[in-house]
Amino acid sequence: MGFRETRAEVIERLKNGHIQHDMSRSGEIDVKNLMLVGEISVDEVIELLKKVRGTEYSSSPHHSVSGIDVHIFKPEGWYIKCYFLDPDVVFISVHK
Repeated sequence: MGFRETRAEVIERLKNGHIQHDMSRSGEIDVKNLMLVGEISVDEVIELLKKVRGTEYSSSPHHSVSGIDVHIFKPEGWYIKCYFLDPDVVFISVHK
């Protein structure tokens, strides 16, 4: 899946409420995942993702789960890091 397809899939899952949050770093959740703590809404994250250009996107294999790609979007000074775990999109980070 390329950049455009990945971005579209993340947005679609957000719109449909298929959202999880990675809690493996729960001690940092208040600064690393502002969507989880309510400082940015799902709709605001969707709007940020719509603005992402291909040069503001990258992906790499998950550090501990084989076969899962982690997607990183960097729109307007934000850092959004997530992966797919069907049927959800799992957010690791949403912060400036």
